[in-house]
Amino acid sequence: MRIESERLYIYPIGDEEMEKLIADETDPELKRAYSEMLRGCIDHPANRIWYAVWNIELKNSPGAVVGDLSFKGLEADGTAEIGYGLAEAYRGRGYMTEAVKAVCRWAGSQKGVKRIEAETLPDNTASQKVLYASGFRPTGTSGREGPRFVLYIRRNNDG
Repeated sequence: MRIESERLYIYPIGDEEMEKLIADETDPELKRAYSEMLRGCIDHPANRIWYAVWNIELKNSPGAVVGDLSFKGLEADGTAEIGYGLAEAYRGRGYMTEAVKAVCRWAGSQKGVKRIEAETLPDNTASQKVLYASGFRPTGTSGREGPRFVLYIRRNNDG
């Protein structure tokens, strides 16, 4: 499966690629997060896509992975939480907003998805700009990392 936007290909990676990502990661927090995602893939094979790491690749530079994103499962109430990161050299070019919008359009078309949530560190204004530009709005609550945002899915089929 692959999602295509104007400048990007966005696609989930396999378990072996996730294992390599974990082995190569030097940031302990990211290593922990990637490990949790892999565990979700293994524990929920039928819903693997909701736990996998999705690479963000430039269309004009095949193989140039500039960042990644992931969902943190799909809850029974229809909530999917998204997280993302972009290599510093590629920030400020709109890539992450483009990726988040594309993946949220895809997620919103999936049966049972009612809302997508995210949270950012309070001082991460770049991430907050991505969320606002992608249609998310603050919930007025905070999670473990900071302020929470939500994007409600509007459709007429399964609610």
